[in-house]
Amino acid sequence: MLDTSSLPRVQRALTDAGLDGWLLFDFRGLNPIAGAMLGIEGMATRRIFALIPGTGKPTAITHAIEQGPWRRWPAEWGREVYSSWRSLESHLATLVRGKRIAMEYSPGDAVPYLDRVPAGVLEMVRAAGADVVSSADLVTRFYATWSDEGLASHRRTAEKLVTIAHEAMRFAGAEARAGRPVTEHALQQRILEAFRREGIETIDPPVVAVGPNAANPHYEPRAEVPVPIRVGDTVLVDLWAREPGGVWADQTWMASVGEPSERAVQVWTAVRDARDAAIALLRERVATTQAVRGGEADDAARSVITARGFGDRFVHRTGHSIDSRDLHGSGPHLDNLETRDERLLVAGVAFSIEPGVYIPGEIGMRSEVNAYIGERELVVTPQVYQHDLIVV
Repeated sequence: MLDTSSLPRVQRALTDAGLDGWLLFDFRGLNPIAGAMLGIEGMATRRIFALIPGTGKPTAITHAIEQGPWRRWPAEWGREVYSSWRSLESHLATLVRGKRIAMEYSPGDAVPYLDRVPAGVLEMVRAAGADVVSSADLVTRFYATWSDEGLASHRRTAEKLVTIAHEAMRFAGAEARAGRPVTEHALQQRILEAFRREGIETIDPPVVAVGPNAANPHYEPRAEVPVPIRVGDTVLVDLWAREPGGVWADQTWMASVGEPSERAVQVWTAVRDARDAAIALLRERVATTQAVRGGEADDAARSVITARGFGDRFVHRTGHSIDSRDLHGSGPHLDNLETRDERLLVAGVAFSIEPGVYIPGEIGMRSEVNAYIGERELVVTPQVYQHDLIVV
């Protein structure tokens, strides 16, 4: 959240970027980045603007009937109050006229996670006399990065997920060999119970997918459609969780109930090597402080899968941002397929690395780890990640 202690860092970044300010806008939660940066609490149903200038004090434009949500706004900062649209537009013009400002928009909608400001609002701000550019780099640096406490929380959860995933796969294998095959849905519920025991939480239940079902990256097992896990099956387990108030961890593991087929090994090896190619590129660039963009890591992983003959079966980005608040965050993604993410991966940001191959009606495989960019170090979680198919 923006406060008197963080303001100087933001203003230095604005000056370095040649910007006169960062204009934050929100209306009924359309822009969660603005809401989090401003620390708005309570009922806010009218349009909100706040200008963080390169120098001087921030100024907010607030509606007359909604002053309560601004209780955390420092008293020494400016606050203009409006009721009518004429008053709103007048205050806005006074703040931004003749200035080069950043807002949460992405030219051409290249990165939808940044495109939070409606076109009509952009028209209003430009009509008020402002030159508007994307706030992409500001969002990366001041919204998406983790704290030391966030990294520690993430690491604790990541290791819990390893234990939970491996126990679930061993259980499924033992039950299959004993002639009591557990279903996808039942194994999913077992994982959720383990989350409760470990004191971690999730927003959606994990994915447990057998064989051809794993060819759907967003497969959802259902109790009313029981699919047993039998000897000879491959099993995908994708699980994500966090400590209450902590940072998310997100992993995907692949197992074979009994010895895997040659086809399964072939697909798995392509996925694993693609993951490791992305990790290798990132490690080298981070260690040598060379600039690296999310799209470059996506290209590195995708080139491996394409060379193995599965390029058309890798149908999603290599990784999504995991910011300090959201599992699918607003920071840089490893993506040059679904979107054109050209943002730099800077110290403090984190993301998943999860290439996959999906062959409908036959097989689906994915390997997922998480990575955090430290100072000259790429931190990959969990500490020990999957190399071979896990035979259970």
